[in-house]
Amino acid sequence: MTNKHTRITTGRDLATPNRRGVRPKTTDRLLSDIRSLIEQARQEVARTVNSAMVALYWSIGKRIREDILGQRRADYGEQIVSSLATQLTAEYGRGFTISNLSRMMAFADRFPEERIVAALSQQLSWSHFVEIIPMEDSLKRDFYAEMCRIERWSVRTLRKKIDSMLFERTALSKKPDALIRLELDTLREEDKLTPDLVFRDPYLLGFLGLRDIYAEKDLEAAILREMESFLLELGAGFAFVERQKRITVDGDDYYLDLLFYHRDLRRLVAIDLKIGDFRPADAGQMELYLRWLDEHERRDDEDEPVGIILCAGKKDETVRLMDLSKRGIQVSSYWTKVLPKAELERKLHDAVRLARSQLSQGPMENTQLPNAPKLAKPGAKPRPKN
Repeated sequence: MTNKHTRITTGRDLATPNRRGVRPKTTDRLLSDIRSLIEQARQEVARTVNSAMVALYWSIGKRIREDILGQRRADYGEQIVSSLATQLTAEYGRGFTISNLSRMMAFADRFPEERIVAALSQQLSWSHFVEIIPMEDSLKRDFYAEMCRIERWSVRTLRKKIDSMLFERTALSKKPDALIRLELDTLREEDKLTPDLVFRDPYLLGFLGLRDIYAEKDLEAAILREMESFLLELGAGFAFVERQKRITVDGDDYYLDLLFYHRDLRRLVAIDLKIGDFRPADAGQMELYLRWLDEHERRDDEDEPVGIILCAGKKDETVRLMDLSKRGIQVSSYWTKVLPKAELERKLHDAVRLARSQLSQGPMENTQLPNAPKLAKPGAKPRPKN
């Protein structure tokens, strides 16, 4: 019990100014620190609950599968799932319907190793897994799961990546299955991204709003205007450094269109824009840029720069014969028109099949971008200054 001179201090009082209208700085700091502690605790609780839920659903799916597979009867499987769904829904709610139990079984089937599920569940929610489980291709499933974990995608971001067919647009997807599996296993064990996981072909630039006829300067201006969307299309980890980077060699000035830095790759990434098809001379120009950046811009803790020649089109045979990946160069096309999903799927699947077919016929054993680009004779004239 208090007398009329006693006042109880509440949380609201901490945020209330004193009689002079000024809140003490020490109170501000205290309030900020307590808010941080509360938010951290809430996040930790959410992660713990999510991880436990994912582990529970995996265990349920595994247990049901073991029982059904042991009976080896399809009709028994349908009956047991239906019966379980009825009883569990009555006791625990709508989370255990027939469709959800079937999804849990598929989860245990598609992700059979408990240790992998445990690692993924630290970043992926059950809603993430719901998006990934239906994928028939195990390589594609593992790609999206591991990239979700590494780059911490939201469920909404994951859906966008899947809809834009990110996997089919990576250099990784165009390798033989054995090499894809090896790189995904390395990503899982070492948390290390490679250029083949980061770079894409094609890049979807429909958001630039370009008309049918445009100049290279129009393309660059549109990218700069829509830089946020362009960075999202490039992928996580990219930071914009500079446009029209001047490179002076023997008194001649060259201008690199766009220069980025990738935090996980720890490399400068040079991007040269072309409004026409890729030409062999473009590779010589990019090699000059990369060697200059390596000598004058690269820091001691960074790997050698890599380059992307972003062009409106390319001839696959020309690119294959030049074997540019060994020189640290990726040739990617860009599409400035939004395609219907069916057409996008058809084009990308055809591109993957063609790339794998050419790879099996060519001398290249590994298309991963290496650490050290080599200098070739530049094949382009200096650009005039702006």
